[in-house]
Amino acid sequence: MPPYLLLTFAIASEVCATSCLKLTDGFSKLWPSIGVGVGYVLSFLLLGQALKHIPVSVAYAVWSGAGTAAVAAIGTIAFGEQLGKPQLLGIALIIAGVVLLNLRSSH
Repeated sequence: MPPYLLLTFAIASEVCATSCLKLTDGFSKLWPSIGVGVGYVLSFLLLGQALKHIPVSVAYAVWSGAGTAAVAAIGTIAFGEQLGKPQLLGIALIIAGVVLLNLRSSH
């Protein structure tokens, strides 16, 4: 499987796991808690495979940055959380940092 596809699936697994954290009610609900565990294990397994071919600085920046932006969007859409201008600026800065790391790694 192509390394960036592995990374994409790692990000998706991490985002699902993190989103399920809200549903666990402090790990008092079984199925969402199992979803958290499975999602994080799968995410790290896939990230580890992607790291065989992608530099760790780039992979981790993309993994954490995309995950942060996706979870913020899910929080807004699914859980009614509010994002103000400072939070949106923070997400934009994270994305800018990921882009800069990717530009640096290509040299």
